[in-house]
Amino acid sequence: MSKYFSQDNFTLILGDSLEELKKIKSKSIDMIFADPPYFLSGDGITCSGGKIVSVKKGEWDKKIDIKEKHKFNKKWIRLCKRVLKDNGTIWISGTMHNIYSIGMALEEEGFKIINNITWKKLNPPPNISCRAFTHSTETILWAKKDLKNAKHKFNYETMKTMNGGKQMKDVWETSLTKPSEKKYGKHPTQKPIELLKRIIIASTDEGDLILDPFNGSGTTGIVANLLNRKYIGIEKEKDYLDLTIRRFEHRKE
Repeated sequence: MSKYFSQDNFTLILGDSLEELKKIKSKSIDMIFADPPYFLSGDGITCSGGKIVSVKKGEWDKKIDIKEKHKFNKKWIRLCKRVLKDNGTIWISGTMHNIYSIGMALEEEGFKIINNITWKKLNPPPNISCRAFTHSTETILWAKKDLKNAKHKFNYETMKTMNGGKQMKDVWETSLTKPSEKKYGKHPTQKPIELLKRIIIASTDEGDLILDPFNGSGTTGIVANLLNRKYIGIEKEKDYLDLTIRRFEHRKE
């Protein structure tokens, strides 16, 4: 495992997840959050910040054949299963472009889905084509290993308290990533801190080790560090790791 950056239990690895995951110790990770490629980049356009922009995010997100997409999802999920503790859990975020393949891949690779979280975006960009409903949600699948005696961690009382004393439901409402979270740079699929905070508090304790195999701008790691969790992030784009380091250095501002 070749570390690109390591400080205060915050480790970044430059490389391809399909290779770097093989180097992590088996059953060493308490929780995984993954926001894998959606494979939706093409010649279309969308709206961002009130401007019409291309949906091309990078080579890592270009459209591929559905069979290749599913093969990729099965492979990285299988590798994640190896490093995840038997009582650990995995959270995977996605849209209609990839989440159905991911759900199928999870079950095929020996996982059991605990919850299907619907993230309702309070300020989604408009659908500029006017030929479909506005895309205002994403799905987050929460899963555990399908083992008879494995008991996953769920901080039920904490989540109930955060929800005003009532059971928290599987529809979560938050705004998109705030501009203040992008002041050191941005990633095209960057998730808001508020969303990761809820996920990490729900399924880990202080001192637990969290892995993100698609680090991106490092939101998972930033939140993990602020909540006194350990973190490993894997990313093959050096520029995004440098962005993550800038965010890490200013995380308490």
